[in-house]
Amino acid sequence: MPKVKEIIGKVKKLEIKTNKLVEGLMCGNYHSVFKGRGIEFSEVREYIPGDDIRTIDWKVTARYNSPFVKEFIEERDLDIYIVSDVSASNNFGHKKAKKEIGFEISAALMFSALKNNDNVGMCLFTDRIERFFRPKKGRKHLLAMLRELIYYEPKYRETNITNSLAHLSKIIKKRSVIFIISDYVSGSFEKPLKFLKKRHDVVLVKLSDAIEKEIPDLGYVFLEDEETGEQVLVNTADENFRNIYKAQTTKTNDDLLRKMKKLKLDIIQLNTDDSFYAPLRKFFALRKKRMVR
Repeated sequence: MPKVKEIIGKVKKLEIKTNKLVEGLMCGNYHSVFKGRGIEFSEVREYIPGDDIRTIDWKVTARYNSPFVKEFIEERDLDIYIVSDVSASNNFGHKKAKKEIGFEISAALMFSALKNNDNVGMCLFTDRIERFFRPKKGRKHLLAMLRELIYYEPKYRETNITNSLAHLSKIIKKRSVIFIISDYVSGSFEKPLKFLKKRHDVVLVKLSDAIEKEIPDLGYVFLEDEETGEQVLVNTADENFRNIYKAQTTKTNDDLLRKMKKLKLDIIQLNTDDSFYAPLRKFFALRKKRMVR
């Protein structure tokens, strides 16, 4: 177990680093993109000329043969969830582990929510949900979650996004903004995502490392699956092998983007070599653009 001083130092360092990037970039953007997006149903009333036709309740309208609309009230506070994949594959990285950039963006999102007085919760998962924090306000609560995120030792190594998200949808009842942070080295998980999206604002954050996309010429090396421990000997000097590997990883990523586009889900792609600053700025810009249409 790390010493208390070491824990405090690491969390503080993460807070300083992420806050520097959050200031100016995220606070205003975060507020305009997410604040007031949480709404809950209030009642059904008769249609009045000028009402938004998208709020028409077609079942009630058909029953009474007269147009009725749904009324909603804006929730004062948002619930923000950071859902983080802590399976073994996120330990990989040639310069720094994927999980480290995951820590950074988690902290940035948490501190942005804190500045906007929103509730923040967290979920850590592998092939199941291992830790779950209900959303609360306050710096003390936030720092406790960051401490757990950094130092938590997962009980399991493998990933099962489908099971984890299916369980999560049963736990989170109130409409929330959910950031799912993972390298998405898993099977098909569109079904639980589609279900989760019906009630919540879901944003995917994909973590990756340069070597996962393109293997350099290192001669004969053992490639190991972080989650299963399975090893295979490959000749990375073989250009044909490197080309096939690159094509396959590109296809896998393109397939993920295509599926998420079909589900109309935003995905932020982060590399261990880069800062999260530019991808987040792009994400907020796209969100704002859609809102003004």
